[in-house]
Amino acid sequence: MKLYAGTTNEFVQDALTNKLDDKIKAAYEDYFYKMANPREVASWTYSLQFVKNLIELASLSDNIIMVEYIPPFSNMRIDCVLFGRGEDQVDNAVLIELKQWTHVTESDVENNVTTFVGGGNRPEAHPSYQVAGYHNYLKDYLRVFEGNSAIQLNSIAYCHNYSRSADVLFGPQFEKIRAQFPLFAKEDVKPLSVYLKAKLGQGHGWDIFNRFSNSEIGPSKKLLAYAKEMIAGQEVFHLVEDQITAYNTIVDRAKKCSKLGTKSVILVSGGPGTGKSLIALNAMAELASRGLTVFHATGSAAFTSTLRRILGQRTGTLFKYFNRLGNPKENEIDVLICDEAHRIRRTSNDRFTRKDHRSNMSQIEELISAAKLSIFFIDDYQVVRPSEIGSTGLIKETAEKFGAEIHEFELKTQFRCNGSDGYLNWLDNTLGVRDTVNVMLTPKEKMDFRIFESPNELYTAIKRKNEEKPNSARMVAGFCWPWSNPNSDGTLNEDVVIGDFGMTWEAKNDVGRLKPGIPRAKFWAYDPNGVNQMGSIYTIQGFEFDYVGVVFGTDLVYDPIQSSWIGHPENSADSLARRDKQNFLRYVRNAYRVLMTRGMLGCYVYFMDKDTEQYFKSRIQTPTST
Repeated sequence: MKLYAGTTNEFVQDALTNKLDDKIKAAYEDYFYKMANPREVASWTYSLQFVKNLIELASLSDNIIMVEYIPPFSNMRIDCVLFGRGEDQVDNAVLIELKQWTHVTESDVENNVTTFVGGGNRPEAHPSYQVAGYHNYLKDYLRVFEGNSAIQLNSIAYCHNYSRSADVLFGPQFEKIRAQFPLFAKEDVKPLSVYLKAKLGQGHGWDIFNRFSNSEIGPSKKLLAYAKEMIAGQEVFHLVEDQITAYNTIVDRAKKCSKLGTKSVILVSGGPGTGKSLIALNAMAELASRGLTVFHATGSAAFTSTLRRILGQRTGTLFKYFNRLGNPKENEIDVLICDEAHRIRRTSNDRFTRKDHRSNMSQIEELISAAKLSIFFIDDYQVVRPSEIGSTGLIKETAEKFGAEIHEFELKTQFRCNGSDGYLNWLDNTLGVRDTVNVMLTPKEKMDFRIFESPNELYTAIKRKNEEKPNSARMVAGFCWPWSNPNSDGTLNEDVVIGDFGMTWEAKNDVGRLKPGIPRAKFWAYDPNGVNQMGSIYTIQGFEFDYVGVVFGTDLVYDPIQSSWIGHPENSADSLARRDKQNFLRYVRNAYRVLMTRGMLGCYVYFMDKDTEQYFKSRIQTPTST
């Protein structure tokens, strides 16, 4: 998807006649079904004039330009791509990242700089690193950049307001990355136009653009499928945008944690699919390779157990639970990576904790105390039971008690739900999690969202997706049925019963022997036989699949008379959440938000309550016939 594409001659004329911003604005509002931010429109108008000047100076006439390109499986937008044949007769695409930065200062974080963006001075990755992220992402997913007849991708940054005399962006510490992904400043209009003419000057833009537009797209990647390669140091997933800035800070602070003399806490928040676990595993691999004492911890038995199984016994020991760190002394650990930090509990003590291992500290205090550098990856909207109290506020408050240096990042670029911000915002709005502008789910959203008339039809569709691509789809449900123990013969009861539909929950981890082929809950997301069991909030949290089938139960229903959501604890089998009647609605609403955002490509739903189903349908815009 792109908001503008045309010949370079058309682009220049649109810019000269002040039509360019109107065309992009109209395309934006048609695609996203919301008004374009006036500041963004002004930004397009301003920066694209510099591109127009370059095109004229380089005499690019038989070329195609694409503006605001949205790559597959993501919500990020690439500023500008030009297509044409070079003077060496090679077919090229030139990706240009436009920056309006004027004043940049050095950062004490390696590979980052500080500049004025978003209303204040903020840490940002050097523009060449940002370009590298876009470049590698496109090469990962677009097959047109592979093979003997591949289009060559060339990626650069153009800081058209920044002077070389300021020197920070052109410092020696960035020389290596600039060699791969060149940076041009405001004085570089002539050399940049020469560069573009060399890459694009022979024209043939339409032919090359059409090959790009019709490129085969590689399959989406699931994090756990590549966890072993990542921990071994292979660059399977390339970080982009805000992920790079956060990652740079993590690695830099980890390298300096012994010298700083004070604790450091890094807080990385973000919604579904923004890459929290991706950054965590990338940082884990990098820091372990540097000889640092680093551990990864979560409050999820399923996520940690699955990682341990994938990585093997030796590496798996680096992956722990929040309440099973082993009572380390203060600062004994160099780096502690806390993933799924919303699952932090009040205390690490439980009924299995030995008396001599019991602690008087809260769990969050134990985690921050244990490490010189603590990193917390969190989504405040994923708290689903009273015992889980992790929040950005709690982490910051505790970090301040320890006198820790605090770095905070919010991830916005997301890659789940087919990169559809609109779907995520619509879901949050529809469930009443938070107010957003996306009241209606429009036909142009990339997320495949479908409502099924029966659970049998839903299961058939999910099984079909799983057969097309093994281990890519799962069934999940609200916790509305009891979770029984295995039978004496190792079989499971069909606890989830709706009319003539019956399905077992995942098998409990700690009870009885199971018949061969039945995975325990902690391996349900990874075991191919997991598709034959119904998953719950406690086994799917932290995981992702291409498609997820959700049975929306009666613990949360929409009341059309009151025009509000109603929580029904009496319909829940989750004893802990059910007891907290005051917060039950929040827990169950968050739970369905999690269930309905586990799909990378699609979410299929069956609603037990027909008023709830009708409410969702009323917020889906049907395509208009032409």
